[in-house]
Amino acid sequence: MHRKLSLLLLAASTALLLLSGAQAASGKKWTHPKTPWGDPDLQGMWPLNHINSVPLQRPEKYGERLQLTQEEIAAAAAAVKARNELYKNEDQANRIGLGHWIESADLPTQTSLLVDPPNGRLPTRTQAGDQMAKNLGSSWNREYWDKAEDFDSWDRCITRGLPASMFPYPYNNGIEIIQAPGYVVINLEMIHEARIVPVTPMPKLDGAIQQWMGDSRGHWEGNTLVVETANFNGKTAQTPSTSFDGIRPVSAQLRMVERFERVSDDTINYSVTVTDPVTLTRSWTAAFPWKRDNSYQAFEYACNEDNSAVRGFITNSRVYRAQKAAGLNPKVQTPQENLEERRTGVKK
Repeated sequence: MHRKLSLLLLAASTALLLLSGAQAASGKKWTHPKTPWGDPDLQGMWPLNHINSVPLQRPEKYGERLQLTQEEIAAAAAAVKARNELYKNEDQANRIGLGHWIESADLPTQTSLLVDPPNGRLPTRTQAGDQMAKNLGSSWNREYWDKAEDFDSWDRCITRGLPASMFPYPYNNGIEIIQAPGYVVINLEMIHEARIVPVTPMPKLDGAIQQWMGDSRGHWEGNTLVVETANFNGKTAQTPSTSFDGIRPVSAQLRMVERFERVSDDTINYSVTVTDPVTLTRSWTAAFPWKRDNSYQAFEYACNEDNSAVRGFITNSRVYRAQKAAGLNPKVQTPQENLEERRTGVKK
């Protein structure tokens, strides 16, 4: 498994290949930094902006190919430039819209964040997973909302859950790693959560104790940090709820194995393997490089203004239903229209 994953990570990181070539040309060998107490040093700010234009799942046209060609990257440049200019102009015009928090996208180099299965597509759900997905609410996948449980944990400002919290998004992409003797802390800008990971032998939580972000335990394999997480409460989504390829629920049997391999001063190769026998027919792995940017400033994540969004959705649903009953045929945004408006800032 480790050999297979290492090959996937090697394919996923164009930066690593470039770095290796530069080192060979200069004759210099990079030395992994250590903390004062001797652990491999992973500290710094590692925002995921550079990868936020890469989809989680691979478009089927790419088949089993992970890397984009130079021609495909050039073709994507116009779309990325237009998106960045849209939000930049909105921000400069002092318009209160998405431009005030959407972060600039970079050119994609991978066809997907997923590297296994080889086609870059999420595995099919089990029958139990299908049923759980029908009951998993979100502001992105419904036409009407009647109660708080019709919204997911992200809508309610609780958590994005795992592994979703480790994937890029159009904003709040900051991830900061802080270390202390015996611990690694992973600070997440989104939902302002801190994952505290012990890296010395420590008993795992009793299986009856379940948490939103699970219970993580880490260890070092050479200079690579390996984090295993279990004890989930099964109330979040595996993947961002903005995905229209089918919501992926989790069960309390979700297990995650993450690997953080620093390969240069400014690059960490990250991977996560997800297993959930209740909801998935097989495991899946995502892998992509992190880039250090200590100039990145993490901002407060205010979630929904005045905590009124959930109530607003429910109240508006009642109004729409009343109008429809009166034969007024009100216009209600589809989830796809909602997503496109949030992405582009253009009213549908």
